[in-house]
Amino acid sequence: MHKDYQRVLFVGPGLNSGALGEAFRRELHQLRGNDASTRVIDTLDGFDSLWAAFDEPLPENGAALLVVDLEPSSDGAYLDWLRDELGRLARAHPQAPQPWVTAQALGRRGLDAAQACASIGQRERHLPCDKVNAVASDPDWSRVPPHARQVFLCTGPRCVRRGALALWKTLRRELLRLEHLETPGGVLLTRTACQFPCNLGPLLTVHPDGCWYRVRDDGEVLRLVQQHLVQGEPVAQLQIPTPYGGPAHA
Repeated sequence: MHKDYQRVLFVGPGLNSGALGEAFRRELHQLRGNDASTRVIDTLDGFDSLWAAFDEPLPENGAALLVVDLEPSSDGAYLDWLRDELGRLARAHPQAPQPWVTAQALGRRGLDAAQACASIGQRERHLPCDKVNAVASDPDWSRVPPHARQVFLCTGPRCVRRGALALWKTLRRELLRLEHLETPGGVLLTRTACQFPCNLGPLLTVHPDGCWYRVRDDGEVLRLVQQHLVQGEPVAQLQIPTPYGGPAHA
């Protein structure tokens, strides 16, 4: 691993705007001063400014660059994507610095400049961008699964606290038992991030029917599967109101 980084990029949305971004930059300046190797890159409107950083060669051959990841929704999939993109740029521009990325989900903890700076020295938690696992391929991933309805179950943080993950298992198991999962006339089942309204969760939506449900236990899930997903009859007692005049029961 490189002993030193010739450039450090603090990368995330909102770093150059708003009160939180201003406070972050002020604290960062107090910690690192006018260090010419430090850059703050705001990705609120996209990643073009990050890609452009690779058009600025460093004076040393084999120089290394560290991206301090401050994306609030960062996870393994996001890091793999980011590393793959940075690795492609480095390979396409031989004069570009060799990129590394922090792997600590710092952005999930808010914009904390002290934590971000501390991560620079935690080299055992930095990931190279030239050894990213290839994206797997399968013929089934090149077609839309057969289905008549798509069901979206929210697994955002508030719905998970209300038992959404256990309900997901019940829902999937019952659809498999009935041979109604990814079959003609059946259901395509999808987990989502927050759908809102969180206070009425666990939240499940059925499309194209436009039905919004609150399902709180296994019994309600089984009832919804049998009555709506198999028989095609929405379960009015489990539906929640929608503001746009759709079919949900008020």
